Amino acid sequence: MSAEASNPAATPTPCEDSQGDGRWMSQHVRFVSECKEREPDVVFVGDSLVQLMHQFGIWRQLFSPLHCLNFGIGGDATQHVLWRLSNGELDNISPKVVVLWVGTNNHGHTAEQIASGIMEIVQLIHNKLPNAHTLVLGVLPRGRMPNPLRQRNAEVNKLVQDALSSLSHASFFNVDPGFVLSDGSISHQDISVHYHSGLRPCFQRALPSAL
Repeated sequence: MSAEASNPAATPTPCEDSQGDGRWMSQHVRFVSECKEREPDVVFVGDSLVQLMHQFGIWRQLFSPLHCLNFGIGGDATQHVLWRLSNGELDNISPKVVVLWVGTNNHGHTAEQIASGIMEIVQLIHNKLPNAHTLVLGVLPRGRMPNPLRQRNAEVNKLVQDALSSLSHASFFNVDPGFVLSDGSISHQDISVHYHSGLRPCFQRALPSAL
């Protein structure tokens, strides 16, 4: 899967400054600065699900001892992460693992386009950090009841998992601990807390082998 001009999900693109306050670019500049000041073992890259990890005990318990960097920005899609990583966010550091979690915000893109965007990020990480292992986390199901977005995300995961199966420098990990109930619904009650608390056993299994 290589980037094509016809695939916006695999074309590095800065996020539009819709609020007019330069917030997204400011966060990117801060991340680039952190690369010059820190020596992380693990770097997390992605959207709000990565960004919000700072608010949960899992970060303090599992990741702070590893001097992790959190490069998550709410609302980011694959093309935004591609731009950020192409413009300094992986420079001057040598982490052992890069954890990538992105794809849920690629509105209007097909499963194939999103998977191609994720794989383009994986290749970029490998080009910049040839000794690091990339751990790609599966896109979570969306919506309270079954819907096309949930189906699309499942297709993205299958495509990415298949593409990564032949690579030694990257792997796929399904972080869904069973959010979908027997009737096909997902509870919206404290869903963000459940997402992040559910990650603890997943990372306890996945990170040691990657490190």
